[in-house]
Amino acid sequence: MYSNKENVNILTDLLVKHGVRHAVVCPGSRNSPIVHNLEVCPSVSCYPCTDERSAGFYALGMCQYTHGPVVVCVTSGSALLDLLPSVAEACYQHQRLIVVSADRPIQWIDQLDGQTIPQEGALGKFVLKSVSLPEPGSNEESHWYCNRLVNEALLASSRHGGGPVHINVPITEPLYEYTVKQLPEERLIRSFGDNVSPEGRDFVIERFLQARRPMVVIGQDAPSVYDDLQGSLQVIADYGVLLDERLSVPDYNILHFEEILSGNKAPEYQPDFLVFMGYTLVSKSLKVFLRADKDLETWRIASDDPAVYDTFKSLRGIVQTDTADFLKHLAEAIGKKPKTVLPFHETWKRALDNAENHAAAYEPAYSEMAVVKCFEEQLEDIDYDYQVQYGNSNAVRIANIFAGHHVWCNRGVNGIDGSLSTAAGMSVVCRDQVFCVLGDLSFFYDANALWNQNLKGNFRIILMNNGGGAIFNQFEGLRQSPAREKLVRGDHQTMAKGLCTQNDIGYLQANGMEDMQAGIVQLLTRKTNRPMLLEVFTDSETDIKVYQAYFKSCLSSCKSSEPKDK
Repeated sequence: MYSNKENVNILTDLLVKHGVRHAVVCPGSRNSPIVHNLEVCPSVSCYPCTDERSAGFYALGMCQYTHGPVVVCVTSGSALLDLLPSVAEACYQHQRLIVVSADRPIQWIDQLDGQTIPQEGALGKFVLKSVSLPEPGSNEESHWYCNRLVNEALLASSRHGGGPVHINVPITEPLYEYTVKQLPEERLIRSFGDNVSPEGRDFVIERFLQARRPMVVIGQDAPSVYDDLQGSLQVIADYGVLLDERLSVPDYNILHFEEILSGNKAPEYQPDFLVFMGYTLVSKSLKVFLRADKDLETWRIASDDPAVYDTFKSLRGIVQTDTADFLKHLAEAIGKKPKTVLPFHETWKRALDNAENHAAAYEPAYSEMAVVKCFEEQLEDIDYDYQVQYGNSNAVRIANIFAGHHVWCNRGVNGIDGSLSTAAGMSVVCRDQVFCVLGDLSFFYDANALWNQNLKGNFRIILMNNGGGAIFNQFEGLRQSPAREKLVRGDHQTMAKGLCTQNDIGYLQANGMEDMQAGIVQLLTRKTNRPMLLEVFTDSETDIKVYQAYFKSCLSSCKSSEPKDK
């Protein structure tokens, strides 16, 4: 029988799955559930050692001979600090010493209770990774978090030549209940970390070809990564499902999953195997949709960053290999298969085609959406080189609908600060025309970006001013709060004209559809040695209504295109 502590059982199962076969254990009450589990686990041999300082070096000697991970387990308090000499030595020898420390509940740290010191991070720079596990209880997300943290730590121990890691385990009383018959079957996250070896790449390609509902999702990435890959991307999209956003693939136009998934949760859209590459995704709908798929198997392709990004809560492994190389080999493998039409592909193709046609035909009323669509349509006729930076919030979401080119956006943190400055900085070192499309809060927060003598005529700005953070209008519950307008939405009556005059920025203003359309044409075609700004005034309530109406009409259109049951 095993301990009834869930985080201890998660840890035990994953230690075994990551190859731990030896554990040096020190006496103590707080770590007794961990020691009990290691002792009764048939895959692990335990070796007692009373002196923690000596125990760390015992475990180090085992690491040296076995060339594998070895656990040293200590109780709470100063016991952990006694391991520092051996951990430092393991660090410089690149030995996989797995420090497991029991801890008191976090709420009792520094409350003059026995053996309660801040243990998380106590081993400092001498460990490759330090994590402190939650106590999940009945919380499913806490269980996922605990699983992810243990996987992260154990994977980190084998990176950069190997080294020690620290797993801190808070445990509440009672400590001595052993009522669980077997360990949980925990998700193992694997890592193929050798850029030279094709093993991981070929493994994922084989799994992709075996899947009945394969999908590739590409998050934000540098556009140069996908240069000359249009042919490979097309082959993949013709076989399975390929979803990207304008923040990644610059010239490959297959998107609109936000429209398809805004209310459509049919199981025929759910993949069973997912390859994820790149980084941040704008679409919340896609993330929510994929996180709800309990049978999904996800593998991440990482060119140079093998971190555990478990965005969809279904990660099974990371393959550190060149993204372009992986996509080319995947396309080649698909080409060698007999021609196959997957029902999953056909379902998505109908919906994607219909959503793309809907976006092209949709004529939004005067609003932020109308501004972005008009700008993107006019941009298609431009014969000079350009770069486009979008601000966060609604601006970049609308860009994902209508843009046909790569979009730059600060999605790493997804804050409103710095959007204008980032675009301005790009314009200073770039010969291309640089456009920045953003909302009023983003603009005025970062208005000092215009206070710079290096700005030139290649910098053009579209400021969509609806007097506040319109995105907050979507939240019906917030309408009940008296803080909504002034304190949450940040309502204001500020204009940009004075700032433009102060900084020698050409200023245009639009209050209706015709003014806006004419202003965008001027912004794209007028030659000047100084930056230009078009300020478009819209109504925040209308902006959100038009935005929501677009998705509602798109969803109806997608459903009407679905084949009828015979």
